[in-house]
Amino acid sequence: MAIYLTFLHIFCLFFPTLNLINRCIILQFRFLTVIFVLTPALHFLCPFWVKQPQTYEAVEPLDLEEILMSQLTSEDLALMHELGDFPDDELKVEQVERERRTIRHSVPEDGWELDPHVRDCVKSYTQPWLIVSRRSPSLAGLTEDSGRTLTSCDFNLRSLAPDPRVKYALAFSNQEELDRLNQEARQENRPSELFSLYPPPDELCPIITTIHRNRTKFCSWQWLNYRFPFSFRFEIDIEPIFATLALYDLKEKKKISENFYCDLNPEQFKNFLKNHTPNVDPSTLARSGIFSVTYPSPDIYLVIKIEKVLQQGEISDCADPYITMRESDSAKNKDKLEKLRTQAEAFCQRLGRYRMPFAWATVNVMEVISTATIDRDVTDSDSARGGKSSSIDRKSQLPRRNSERFSTMDDQFCNVSGFKPATITITTIFKQEGDRLSDEDLLKFLAEIKKTSTPQRRIKTIPGCIKLDMSPVHDTPTGCLSTELIPLIPVAEKNIRPVKEVLEFPSSEVYVPHNIYRNLLFIYPLKLNFVNRLTSARNIAIKIQFMSGEDLSCAMPVIFGKSSGPEFLKEVYTAVTYHNKSPDFYEEVKVALPARLTDRHHLLFTFYHISCQQKQNLGGSCETLIGYSWLPILNRDHLQTGQFCLPIILDRLPFNYSLHAPEVAPPVKWMESHKELFNLEIQAVSSVHSEDNHLKRFFTLCHALEGGVTFPLWVIGEKIPENKLEHELKLSIIALSSSRLEPLVLFLHQVLDKLFTLIMQPILIATQTANLSQIAFESLASIVNSLHNSQELIKDHLGRNSLLVTYLYWVFRVPDPPQDTHGSGTGQSHSSTMGRATAASVGNMLLQSRFRSSSNPDIPSQQISAEDAEVKNILSAKVLMNFMKPHHRSYQLHVRDFHEELALQMVVSSNVCRENTYKYSWFFFELLVKSIAQHVSQLDKHGVPRRSCFSDRFKDDITTIVSVVSEFELAEKLNVSLAFFLYDLLSLMDRGFVFQLVKNYCSQVARSSDPWKTALISMRLEFLRILCSHEHYLNLNLYFSSPASAPASPCPSISSQVGSLHSPDQNILALFELTPEFKQQHYLTGLLLTELSTALDMESEGGKVQRKAINAIYSLLCSHDLDQRCDKPEVRAKVAALYLPLVGTIVDSTNYLDFTVSGKNKASEPENDLESVPPINQSVAMAIAGNPFNTLGRNVLVSMQGKSVATLAADTSRHLLVCFLWVMKNADRSLIQRWTVNMHPSHLNKLLELLTICVSCFEYRVMSTQALQKSQQVKQQLEEALLRGMGARGEMMKRVGGRTFFSTLGQRENLRWRKDRTQWRQTNDKQDKSKSELDQEALISGNLATETNLIVLDLLETIIQAVPLADCKDSVVGAALKVLLHSLTCNQSSTFLLHTFSTLRSLVIKFGDLLFEEEAEQCADLCQKVLQYCSSPVDENRSQACATLYLIMRYSYSNANNFSRVKMQVTMSLASLVGKSSDFQEEYLRRSLRTILAYAEEDTEMQNTQMPSQVDELLRNLNSILSDTVKMREFQEDPEMLMDLMYRIAKGYQTSPDLRLTWLQNMAEKHTNRKCYTESAMCLVHAAALVAEYLSMLEDHTYLPIGSVTFQNISPNVLEESAVSDDILSPDEDGVCSGRYFTESGLVGLLEQAAELFNNGGLYEAVNEVYKIIIPILEARRDFRKLASTHDKLHRAFENIIQRGHKRMFGTYFRVGFYGAKFGDLDEREFIYKEPGITHLPEISHRLENFYSQCFGDDTLVMIKDSAPVNRNQLNPNKAYIQITYVEPYFDDYEMKDRLTNFEKNFNLRCFMYTTPFTKSGRPRGELNEQYKRKTILTTMHAFPYVKTRINVIQKEEFDLTPIEVAIEDMQKKTRELAVATHREQPDAKMLQMLLQGSVGATVNQGPLEVAQVFLNEIPADPKLFRHHNKLRLCFKEFIMRCGEAVEKNKHLIASDQKEYQHELKKNYNRLRESLRPMLERKIPELYKPIIRPRLENR
Repeated sequence: MAIYLTFLHIFCLFFPTLNLINRCIILQFRFLTVIFVLTPALHFLCPFWVKQPQTYEAVEPLDLEEILMSQLTSEDLALMHELGDFPDDELKVEQVERERRTIRHSVPEDGWELDPHVRDCVKSYTQPWLIVSRRSPSLAGLTEDSGRTLTSCDFNLRSLAPDPRVKYALAFSNQEELDRLNQEARQENRPSELFSLYPPPDELCPIITTIHRNRTKFCSWQWLNYRFPFSFRFEIDIEPIFATLALYDLKEKKKISENFYCDLNPEQFKNFLKNHTPNVDPSTLARSGIFSVTYPSPDIYLVIKIEKVLQQGEISDCADPYITMRESDSAKNKDKLEKLRTQAEAFCQRLGRYRMPFAWATVNVMEVISTATIDRDVTDSDSARGGKSSSIDRKSQLPRRNSERFSTMDDQFCNVSGFKPATITITTIFKQEGDRLSDEDLLKFLAEIKKTSTPQRRIKTIPGCIKLDMSPVHDTPTGCLSTELIPLIPVAEKNIRPVKEVLEFPSSEVYVPHNIYRNLLFIYPLKLNFVNRLTSARNIAIKIQFMSGEDLSCAMPVIFGKSSGPEFLKEVYTAVTYHNKSPDFYEEVKVALPARLTDRHHLLFTFYHISCQQKQNLGGSCETLIGYSWLPILNRDHLQTGQFCLPIILDRLPFNYSLHAPEVAPPVKWMESHKELFNLEIQAVSSVHSEDNHLKRFFTLCHALEGGVTFPLWVIGEKIPENKLEHELKLSIIALSSSRLEPLVLFLHQVLDKLFTLIMQPILIATQTANLSQIAFESLASIVNSLHNSQELIKDHLGRNSLLVTYLYWVFRVPDPPQDTHGSGTGQSHSSTMGRATAASVGNMLLQSRFRSSSNPDIPSQQISAEDAEVKNILSAKVLMNFMKPHHRSYQLHVRDFHEELALQMVVSSNVCRENTYKYSWFFFELLVKSIAQHVSQLDKHGVPRRSCFSDRFKDDITTIVSVVSEFELAEKLNVSLAFFLYDLLSLMDRGFVFQLVKNYCSQVARSSDPWKTALISMRLEFLRILCSHEHYLNLNLYFSSPASAPASPCPSISSQVGSLHSPDQNILALFELTPEFKQQHYLTGLLLTELSTALDMESEGGKVQRKAINAIYSLLCSHDLDQRCDKPEVRAKVAALYLPLVGTIVDSTNYLDFTVSGKNKASEPENDLESVPPINQSVAMAIAGNPFNTLGRNVLVSMQGKSVATLAADTSRHLLVCFLWVMKNADRSLIQRWTVNMHPSHLNKLLELLTICVSCFEYRVMSTQALQKSQQVKQQLEEALLRGMGARGEMMKRVGGRTFFSTLGQRENLRWRKDRTQWRQTNDKQDKSKSELDQEALISGNLATETNLIVLDLLETIIQAVPLADCKDSVVGAALKVLLHSLTCNQSSTFLLHTFSTLRSLVIKFGDLLFEEEAEQCADLCQKVLQYCSSPVDENRSQACATLYLIMRYSYSNANNFSRVKMQVTMSLASLVGKSSDFQEEYLRRSLRTILAYAEEDTEMQNTQMPSQVDELLRNLNSILSDTVKMREFQEDPEMLMDLMYRIAKGYQTSPDLRLTWLQNMAEKHTNRKCYTESAMCLVHAAALVAEYLSMLEDHTYLPIGSVTFQNISPNVLEESAVSDDILSPDEDGVCSGRYFTESGLVGLLEQAAELFNNGGLYEAVNEVYKIIIPILEARRDFRKLASTHDKLHRAFENIIQRGHKRMFGTYFRVGFYGAKFGDLDEREFIYKEPGITHLPEISHRLENFYSQCFGDDTLVMIKDSAPVNRNQLNPNKAYIQITYVEPYFDDYEMKDRLTNFEKNFNLRCFMYTTPFTKSGRPRGELNEQYKRKTILTTMHAFPYVKTRINVIQKEEFDLTPIEVAIEDMQKKTRELAVATHREQPDAKMLQMLLQGSVGATVNQGPLEVAQVFLNEIPADPKLFRHHNKLRLCFKEFIMRCGEAVEKNKHLIASDQKEYQHELKKNYNRLRESLRPMLERKIPELYKPIIRPRLENR
């Protein structure tokens, strides 16, 4: 086996290289060798293959090209053309003109003879983009139609007009015709696209990127652009002033922009300079500049430097007039100003070309941005930091910004979206200091300003005002010029003042490749040192010229001009610092470099002394020559940049001086003996000249290959002869990856283009051919690796380097083929053969690589066996033999295609290069695809067939690449890249070949590791999902194939299937199975469905694999559904047939689905029996007489949940089900029917279960938008109702006031999900959505629910119509009916309900005998659901429900003879309906009853029977039930009154156990909704007692409770359930006590729910009592699992008692009295209200006051504030009075002995007490000796807790306490509190100290000491008070003892810092004890006299 596997892999890797020599012979050799090796190995290979799961072995694909070309019928071709066939321009290669900002490309001027490198750069920057684009299918849009408007309904019964009767409701003679009419009605106005209504899952984003993954914007850098219009003025205007603006980054200590020059002088001053400005170009008139900031920083300053014309005097002297004179004094100083202007004019005319520094100002730009959004004026001292008094004035109102600062300033400045235009006013202008002109000095100034707002060194300021209008630039303004002065788009239509873009010098690296031609040089003179020169040269100026030769005429006009002058200059002068021999300079000279530079180009610096005062001996000249210096531009053919220090020559410049550097001293006179005196800096901003030596070397050597150079070649100071050119070129290629990142990125496009040229073209060097392909490829891989590993570069969401993505999509094009100019064809053939001759060595290398370690290829992992060596020798010999043949095939160099060479290099790469190649394979795959596309584009022009476009050699190389990627270590990383690659190859290459690659990949990945490993399946799913997103996916899968055209396919086409439905057809069943034939014929679909089936059968963490598989299927079906090419029904049927195996898979996976609302897996809950029903849920509340309202839906779903643990989340299940429904919607109906007929009954039941799940999953659950407009409280209630699943539809009906929202859902408002109209991910809880968005979401969701349910209904009809032919008719009908009834329990639209009721009527007509059997429960369920819709406010729903209910009555009377059962079920259903539904409106039900009566009256066939009278009697009974419940509607907002009414109704049903049980459950649910868990539990205890009463009549088991008596330990109130006995009603009567609750399981279920509710209410002791009844039953049933669970619950309950103990808060009780005739029956009645724990009196008072104020009005209701008795005679009869008093439970002394625990003191309470303080004078409060207290004891009818929260008071007792008795009671209370606090197990120090403070504190008003002084100071005169006096004395003795214990206890509890407090307590206690001692020791003698006096006289 080892030999076999190794050999196969050798062939996989080796054959592509062997084929390079001779393909034909190698193929023959391959087959012979495979047979030779395989044969002996088969016997031991078989077990290996058996172990592999069959699922993972991909089938062999068909030859797709052969089928498409020769085996298609005309019908197949027609269907294929429906989907667009395979267009020739599927992948289109097109050239797109570059977008440019300027009106023309920035290129060198015509006439330049360009260097090869410059030529290539210019070509790269100007040639069009080359894009390979793909046609994308168009998706359907969003359509919407308006719905109808509803009308309101009427009231009453006989007097009401009935609703319109349903047409043909009773016409059922022809069942086939009825089915046909129903089907036609269902198909009307249905949306064709199901997925247009379904919001896509989040995981589908990768599929979107699949199709559009290459559509990337060309990579350009984003800046923050700011525009600065500029103006300034001084106090006096006497001369021209010039401004220069630039940005500085103080943080980086760097200038970050070029200079922007601005001239704002008036024409008068401009005329002063007319002699020096011969012409003024428009481009120099700009006053606004656009500055760009790539890296925003809080320390960016705009610096404004101000110059003036040179004049005599220091800067201070020149500034004095500006400082001393004011504009206000202009009249006084008129003569002085005129004199100054005259002097200035003279200086301008003579020295106009020279400038001198004058002043400067600055502003912090980023602080302006951060503060400009604050709505106030900001001075520069706190924001701009430019001076003391500048401010910001906004042109428009700016939005307020958050006052809080961001965590970092940098983050704040990166977000300038809130910045709006602002005007910056700067009034602080600093005078320039002549000795501090450099940038270093400027940055120091800025640092000082940042710290203190002003420079630390005192600098004079010049009065003036500078205004800057600062605004962000989003769009290029009209009339803008680039930094090269080229007009930008849009161009101004007329001459306007231009705006200049200012070039940025980024503070850090910018990693964006050059994309325009830019070739600028910036010259910065820095410093000159003439200090040691003994001359008069003090006013020094430097003339700077760019020379192309040494003649004066060779000065080139390439220097950019400043403001108001020529655009380009030949010379420029630096500013002059007066009388300074070592001046600093701050000038910036900007030069446009010529495209072609020679050794003659140089910079010439001429130094002059400028005479400010005109002298006679100098004539008219003011310049005195000092000397010269120069700097050659090129140094050995490379541009010179950096800092230089040059010497100065004093003589005339020597001949050929420009050919030498100044450092080389020619024999001339030098200043200071050739000392370097002049410092300057040169910076280049060029997209031509690189500053990296590696790149310079590479470009130079590459262009040397093109010829035109002389050897030896100078490369960066090194001579390279021609014979070393190849070696040096290889070294330079290797060194490319060592280049610095920034220059490499800047010239990335040129580097890659050159490398691709070297890969493709062998080079001729010195008549020898050099093949640099391999080394260039290795360098390419290294560069790709470097770019990906760089932390500075951006990556896209797929982890790809954005620069490479951009290059591939926009820039890359196959290199031009080389010109055939180097020798003859023979020589080329020789070199080509030699280039490929290394294939043998490559093959050996690859052979060895299989035996190397994957982590380190240099370490062999095992030895090559003898057999392997033999195979290797055979292969090598065969290669050499073929190579030596003279007639072997060779390839001409000039026809070698780039994609072939690239694929070869990927195959033969090794070691690090191989690792990098496959690590970033996406790049090389995209290269291959784009180069292949260009190749195919050329061949398409010549009509070459697809199969002939590529050589076998190339195909083998691709196969090898895929094989290498298939190794799991690589495949896991490269899976997506390979999928995209094959995705593109499907559009370019032989599709059968691509399918073979897919098969090889899937099979090899499956074998590379554990086949059940989750990662493998996930990989393959991602791989297939990308492939299946292909535009021509359907045609690729031969969806149109039929048996006549598709080879080897056993599956017949749907249209050709004929035969009887009675005979089982295995072919039909096979269509729904994943057979090998299906997988082969429909290749990609088969692979994907196989993976889905595998994923569903396995477990994964969080269901990730299942979710991925389902989403892949979902995305496919969604694309088909929304594809306009699939609109025709026949096309959709064919497409659906492609996914029929998916249906079988989903049906088999029913147990994995989760259909809960929240997605919570409920399968882990207790067993599926009635005991596990959640407490008081919807099903229990609706239960009635053994047939709960929601029994069907709950039973079906819970039974399915109990079968298997759900492995799919709810949302994932929903996605899978919508796929199932789509297939069912579009598949051929007759095919589905034949399938259901042939299905096994168990599978058919699974299908029906699946339909039930579909109904639950797609139930409408979106909130009504009308409800959202209500108050927040109503909104929360509605959300709670929706979440709990209780009557959501009814809640919505009530909220909208009679017009249900659901009536509009099915009215054909066919909205679709669309990304441009709605959000991609819908979140219904989002609060910021508009009403229109919410309306749209609700309508779409409603339409989705309607359509999915209609699909289910269609399928049910199909199944029902096939029932007569099935063997399991009974079970099928029952299961189908369950699905229908379950759909009625869900929220449905009117459209769906119309068709559902039609189907129900059809079902009654066809199978009524099954529905009305004695044992069947279908009748009860059906009556309940239909009657529920008879109360609908929607006319159509009521009409349909009435027709259906009457048909049920009619059929049960005439056919089933069981009308009494229907009457009973309808009656009980109505009782349940009106008792449970809070939103129930009886007027609609009355109208329905009238409509049913109309049916009975109009039914002519039944007029001669008793049925009309029986129907009339039934309807009258139903009407009376309605009347009983009308009053309940009036008290919906009064929970106590509502519960009283429900209790009264339940009491009235005491002789009807079923209905009483229902009402008790309704009450329990109401209590649960109000979180009154104890009362809810009591309702269920009563219900359980009722069940126990009847069970005791029917069965005699010792383990069952003996009626309600057994429950009295829980509550004595339960005994009232014993009132019903067998002499009143027999439980054996038909239909009585026959429900599921009247069983042992029902009893246990009720008690378990009660126990759970007691637990929720904190009554853990009651839980024990309940389980005492349950446990004997469970023991008798041997249900040990339930017993274990029960004892566990008891254990937790007892633990809660121990842990919570005294911390539990029980109910709070209040006495509420109602007085006034307005209360009706409540007048003069008193109740005890039970409220939640810690409810204060104001809370209940506020609640009742609010409610009754709404009932009677605020002026009518009066709240009595005290608890004194109410005198009825003093009340206003027109008002309503309420008195509320807090009461406490009351126990006499005997009862207190048994009530020891806190629970016992709060359970089974009937007596309550409240006290009323009073005095004899009538005041409630008085002094201690006159304070009386009245105690009132109230007794209630029942004990709390009860089934209600308020109980009538039936008895009242009162008695008064005297003042001393009040004192005794108070002291006893204090003593008890102290004792409890002292002796607690865990004492509370704070509580103890509070009690002590109130007991022994020195200043306690009416405290213990005062009480003693009042009552114990003297012995009372009245003997009746003796005993009270003594009792109080004894109370004080005990009290003082308890105080002492408490003080000592506190001593042990306090911390060290409370010792002083303890000392004070002890002191106060001793003082109190001493004060009380005399009173406590004084006894009343009369009380201690002996009873019998001794007779002493007898002794």
